[in-house]
Amino acid sequence: MPTATDNLRAEAAIQKIAGVSSWSDRLRSDIKLVAAHQSSVLITGPSGTGKDLIARAIHANGNRAGKPFIPVDCAVTTGTLFASHMFGHVKGSFTGASSSTLGCFRAAENGTIFLDEIGEMELELQAKLLRVLQQRVVVPVGSHQEIPVDVRVLAATNRDLTREVKEGRFREDLFYRLNVVAIRTMSLKDRPEDVPVLASRYLGELAARHGMPLCSLSVDALNVLQQYSWPGNVRELENVLERAVMFSSGDEIDPEAITGLMGGTDDRDAVSTVPLSEAENVDSLSQLALAANRGILSATSVSGVYRVEPTSGSASVSGKLAKGSLDTPVPNAGTATDQSSPLSELKAPWPTLANMERLHLERTLVEAMNNRSLAAKLLGIDRSVLRRKLQRHGLEDALDP
Repeated sequence: MPTATDNLRAEAAIQKIAGVSSWSDRLRSDIKLVAAHQSSVLITGPSGTGKDLIARAIHANGNRAGKPFIPVDCAVTTGTLFASHMFGHVKGSFTGASSSTLGCFRAAENGTIFLDEIGEMELELQAKLLRVLQQRVVVPVGSHQEIPVDVRVLAATNRDLTREVKEGRFREDLFYRLNVVAIRTMSLKDRPEDVPVLASRYLGELAARHGMPLCSLSVDALNVLQQYSWPGNVRELENVLERAVMFSSGDEIDPEAITGLMGGTDDRDAVSTVPLSEAENVDSLSQLALAANRGILSATSVSGVYRVEPTSGSASVSGKLAKGSLDTPVPNAGTATDQSSPLSELKAPWPTLANMERLHLERTLVEAMNNRSLAAKLLGIDRSVLRRKLQRHGLEDALDP
């Protein structure tokens, strides 16, 4: 029998699905209904609409709530590592296997496994996953023994899997195994009435969890937020609000504080780093000074670029501003011939394309404050593609978890 604490946790997970729209109300009701059963659930919808929150709420409201919830990013679980990561391996099964591992399915025993970005999984790996879902057994790498597993399977993707099946990129039999119950998320632009609720909640979280000033939105600022299309959905809304709080001069955020942070024709408007150069206008310098005074500015590994963070200890930066030591012009990141550019540091032999890609990825991570979504947006690629590139270049640890 669930305890009072279990019930509180279950309700808290439901209430993380914030909103007053009819879709939000229906979603919270559907989660409670779906959680009571053991069927597989496929959660689809645009990126940044809370698919992970929905999966966790289903787990927290089911009879497996006290057991493990194991999320798996299928976009990075690829190739030869797939079987070991998902099904485990025995000691000595391959070079470097100094001990046995359970794998994600066995780690989720009696609980829930959440297959995030399932649409990114390669066809060969889909076949291996299908066998486990059909037979409910796994075979660890290096073993011939089938081990039964008892897990509930939840999956999520921002792809249209029906189309993926028709075009031969996703197995039809696996699709039907996963799509027993379907939940579709909704873009934020289609439910503008949820924006004030989401904004108010996140502003409170910034103050309570990150030690940032507690700010509210003016009526005009709320109108601006509700009229915006939010291509990045809730994730973009949170990013805009965090930066607005950083640069707000008071406890109320006005429209002027947010209009320059939302989309626009230049994707670099979505970046929270502050590059200084002679070409920067006075407003940029005043924002930098304000950020420093509020204790939320720190240096990065790139000369002249400073990261905005909800931390303290900005005295050194403020001192530099006061002394004018930040007035040195910063080279344009897009000019390959600039003497202080990272490109100028490369010596013979001529750098390979892989070298240049790694350099560009490193600079993008700095510009995007190690934010996956922003970095992918700057590069014009999907977030799953970015993950694979970072993994290939050994930069995966540079990203936030």
